[in-house]
Amino acid sequence: MKQFIHNDWWPVLKPEFEKTYYQNLRRFLVDEYNHYQIHPAMNQIFEAFNWTPFSKVKVVILGQDPYHEPNQAVGLSFSVMPGVQIPPSLQNIYKELDNDLGIKPVNHGFLEQWAKQGVLLLNSVLTVRNGAAFSHKGKGWEELTDAAIRKLSERKQPVVFILWGRAARDKVKLINTNTNIVLESAHPSPLSAHRGFFGSRPFSKTNEALVAMGETPINWQLPEHVNVDQARADLNAQ
Repeated sequence: MKQFIHNDWWPVLKPEFEKTYYQNLRRFLVDEYNHYQIHPAMNQIFEAFNWTPFSKVKVVILGQDPYHEPNQAVGLSFSVMPGVQIPPSLQNIYKELDNDLGIKPVNHGFLEQWAKQGVLLLNSVLTVRNGAAFSHKGKGWEELTDAAIRKLSERKQPVVFILWGRAARDKVKLINTNTNIVLESAHPSPLSAHRGFFGSRPFSKTNEALVAMGETPINWQLPEHVNVDQARADLNAQ
C-alpha cells in the first residue's frame, strides 16, 4: 500500500485504510476526482495528519468538511492559502482570538504555525465537491476521522479537543473526558457565532489546560505576512 501520511500517524491509521469502508470510499473518490472539481487537491487530502504528527498533537480543532469554493481548501480545517479572502468563520475565529487574548487579526488565513505547534486542524470529512457543501458526507470519511479521534483520546498524553458546532460536539462520545479536556461551544459561522462562540475564550482555556498538563502553551499569534510561494512549497513538502 502506498504510504501517503509520512509520520507516526501512518501506523496508527494504516489498519483503517485496509478496511472495506475505505476501499469503497477510495473508489468513490477516484470517480469524483475524474468527473468533478473536488477540494482540496488530491495530494492535500491528508495534510492535517502530515502537518501534525500523532505524537505531537496537543490540541484538536475539529471542522466539518473542507471549504467548497475554488482555491480555498488546503487540507487543514478553517485554513486557506495566503492571498485568498479570509472566510467568514475564520474571521470570527480571529475576532474571538482578539477578544480572548488581545491578538489582532492578520491579513491571511494560513494556519501553518498552529499546525506546527501541535494543533491538529482536522475536518470530519476530508473532501468536498466544488460548490456543494457536505457532498461527501456519509461516504466513509467519518469512520476514518472518528478512528483518529479515538486513537488520540486513548493516548497516554492527553489532548485538548475544541468542538465548535453540533456536528463537532457530537464527537464527544468518542473522547474519554476523564483523561482529556473538551471545550465545546457554538460554531464560529456567522449563523451561530453570536449564540455562544463569541465569549467562549477557547484559546486562553486551551493554554490554561496545556500548562496544567505540563505542556508548552500554543503561541496563537500568526505571522503578519506569509509568502505564497513558500506556503505552496511547505504544503508540497509534506
